[in-house]
Amino acid sequence: MIERYSLPDMSHIWSEEHKYTLWKEVETLVVEAWVELGVAPAAAAAAVRAAPEVTPSQVADREAVTNHDVAAFVDVLAASTGDGGEWVHYGLTSSDVLDTAGGVRLREAADLLLDKVAVLHATVKAKALEHRATPMIGRTHGIWAEPTTFGLKLANWAFELERDHRRLSAARKAVAVGKISGAVGTYAHTPPAVESYVCERLGIDIEPASSQVTMRDRHAEFLQAIALTGAAVERFATEIRHLQRSEVGEAGEAFRTGQKGSSAMPHKRNPIMSERMTGMARLLRGYAQVGLENVALWHERDISHSSAERVAIPDACGTLNYMLERFNGLVENLRVDTARMQANLDMTGGLVFSQAVLLELIDSGLSRDEAYRIVQKNAMETWENGGNLHDRLLADPDVTLSEDVLAVCFTVKRFLRNADVVFERLAGSDLPG
Repeated sequence: MIERYSLPDMSHIWSEEHKYTLWKEVETLVVEAWVELGVAPAAAAAAVRAAPEVTPSQVADREAVTNHDVAAFVDVLAASTGDGGEWVHYGLTSSDVLDTAGGVRLREAADLLLDKVAVLHATVKAKALEHRATPMIGRTHGIWAEPTTFGLKLANWAFELERDHRRLSAARKAVAVGKISGAVGTYAHTPPAVESYVCERLGIDIEPASSQVTMRDRHAEFLQAIALTGAAVERFATEIRHLQRSEVGEAGEAFRTGQKGSSAMPHKRNPIMSERMTGMARLLRGYAQVGLENVALWHERDISHSSAERVAIPDACGTLNYMLERFNGLVENLRVDTARMQANLDMTGGLVFSQAVLLELIDSGLSRDEAYRIVQKNAMETWENGGNLHDRLLADPDVTLSEDVLAVCFTVKRFLRNADVVFERLAGSDLPG
């Protein structure tokens, strides 16, 4: 993850220093498990635990000789342990360390992302409740449709974030696993008790039937959940980009003092963060594809997945982490122009109320096709010549509705009379965080 889009909390999880700390913890717990089983002396476990942390530079120097990162780490840790160092990596294969420590890092990353989805959900929910009665145009295909409220639009977002949270939570459970089962997963050199001891203390589950690695469908599921969450943020950001367009102007990103929208045009206020969200979501979909490609390994394992996921998994976690935090700030400070929303609604000439008239005409005894043709004829004249749909219908001899009934058709209240049910549902939508 490049520094521009990296945040310290997630960067720490995927740092080399933290990786080696977890590798050392796995190696230490394995020796402790051997002590519990009466195989290794207690002094060995104490010596490994007391050994200094292995640094990235030490591993890099040794890897220049071994051309194998785990072997280099083991050499450094064993040497720094002194007496008892011979028990480091006893009975293990590289993936026992890699995938078990990896399960811990994936759990940590998932927990951080879940917390930030919960924060964003709370922010969006609060904004939805604030604007539950703020009327605006609903649009389909980018064209005026019917009245809605800005709160309803945001409630839609909040429920999607709730689903994202559930998906990420399920993926967290799937991916937070380890294995201490040896070269091809047969427990030939380490009994299952060692695996149970290590994974229980690390707070992760056990891969019930591993090969040399934990199964990569787990990682693919996690990357899919990340990509879906990113797609949700992209959808929300795309909406803000449309609402901020000069011709619409209903909502937009905050513009702070001293900010410049363009190096050439001083008047510009561009939706730059929303556009950034859109671009970053594209990356997440690419990483999700990598996760799928990594599922089908040869036999008990190959390492075609290794180089790809060293980039894809940390970058996917870092990218979504950045998106969630920055988009939360965007929503908190969102500029909402309620007057412009009302002005744009009024600008439709009443066209957005057409379905209410259609249904009233059907209720009065006309066939659906007859009613549709009457309303459509007047609507098309309003589109092409301007004016107001209500006035045209009132003057149309084919429209037999009373003036009072017709007037009710052209009220926002008529269209939102049942919308409170959404906010009743939203009130019960709370996420752990």
